[in-house]
Amino acid sequence: MMSNQTTKVSDIQLVPIKPKDGLVAFASIVLDEKIYIGSIGIYTKIDGGYRITYPTKKLGDSNIPIVHPINEECGEAITNAIINKFNVLFNKPT
Repeated sequence: MMSNQTTKVSDIQLVPIKPKDGLVAFASIVLDEKIYIGSIGIYTKIDGGYRITYPTKKLGDSNIPIVHPINEECGEAITNAIINKFNVLFNKPT
């Protein structure tokens, strides 16, 4: 079933942390006013900018995904919303 709906990302909460191995903050969001997703990591990229990671569960030697977008449109909407808010709150213009 195809849908033309856009993904709504709201209630973005950011918690900055002492940077470690590129991790600089955690985010939580509400997706389409229906589901809460927490423990989204915000990492610096080597070439500048930021990337996000979704929560996983450690099972033996493997990390099993708990939640993640299943299409590019949703993934981009989440990433853009989180990174835009992060930049507004924590990156001062030079």
